[in-house]
Amino acid sequence: MIAIGNFIFKYRNNLFIFLYLLLFVPSPMLFAPEMFGEKYYLYPIILGLLITFAGEIIRGITIGLAYIIRGGKDKKVYAEKLVTEGIFRHCRNPLYVGNILMLLGVGVLANSLIYVAVVMPVFLFIYQAIVLAEENFLRNKFGAQFDAYCSKVNRWLINFSGFSSTLNGMHFNYKRWLLKEYNTLLVWLIGIFALLIFKYPQLTPDSENRIILFGIIVIVLGAMYGYIRYLKKSGKMTDGIAP
Repeated sequence: MIAIGNFIFKYRNNLFIFLYLLLFVPSPMLFAPEMFGEKYYLYPIILGLLITFAGEIIRGITIGLAYIIRGGKDKKVYAEKLVTEGIFRHCRNPLYVGNILMLLGVGVLANSLIYVAVVMPVFLFIYQAIVLAEENFLRNKFGAQFDAYCSKVNRWLINFSGFSSTLNGMHFNYKRWLLKEYNTLLVWLIGIFALLIFKYPQLTPDSENRIILFGIIVIVLGAMYGYIRYLKKSGKMTDGIAP
């Protein structure tokens, strides 16, 4: 599993685009009108949005409170230090938990039985392999310190005990959240709007209006993405943390 995780780690950045494309693969419905009635589409929309936004909230809080520099180096697992503050006091992999919820949510939003029942288990296997590879690196680098951390904090489950004191004791750095997350936000939001507009004609009955609306949304999101990228590359927006 560690070897698999190290291999997948090299290509993990391209994984999400591929997983989002799978949302549009034809599939039996999770929520069908035969069981849920004429307004069946409200169930996947409401439930899916709640789950996927919960995932991004977890990611946002994690990045804004105590970002972990574990994005890899030379396409290999790497960590500068063992981060145990912020949300990492309550879960060892909150960013990955956020990712899982984000993808599960859009899978439900797509009303796709195949995505939820087949793609998500494969994705969980991939993440488990990556996490085991990362933990192997951290254990070799930090030794007993990492083992002590693991004995107190769960790998996947978020312990909400003392959560309020964690939030109260730290400052949320929204600039760091934007600068670290704007790529993910663009793909995620375009995926959500594409599903809402093209998967559910009940929301926009006129097909021509659907295309125009989606085009406007993509332009607006693209402009926001370009502006944040410009601020980052020009140095006009920084997270305030010295490199």
